[in-house]
Amino acid sequence: MNRNPLVPFFIIMVFGIGLTLALSFKGLGDAKELAKEKKGGAKTEQTAEFTPEKFYQQTCSGCHGQNYEGGVGPSLKGVGKQLSLDQIKDIIQHGRGNMPSGLVPPDKADAMAKWLSQLK
Repeated sequence: MNRNPLVPFFIIMVFGIGLTLALSFKGLGDAKELAKEKKGGAKTEQTAEFTPEKFYQQTCSGCHGQNYEGGVGPSLKGVGKQLSLDQIKDIIQHGRGNMPSGLVPPDKADAMAKWLSQLK
């Protein structure tokens, strides 16, 4: 009952070549889809419409709370009564205390500041 010691290596080689070919064809299909999106096809999550509330839930709620009640960061309820729109925008862009700067893209800072100033 002598077995050929090369058979397991041959099986692994065939499996590896088959897997490489399968993943190559999968990559080609994905490349076509990405090219279609780049030309203005389907919107990806990154190119979706910016909404301050959605951005807050994804980025800011970890420190300021799901209901703007505060936590690690201060409460944002009524911040529009305490700070001017320009002050809010400055804090959003440059940070303050433990808040890092640059969390909100500069072109979206005005919309975010306006939204925050209207929180109650």
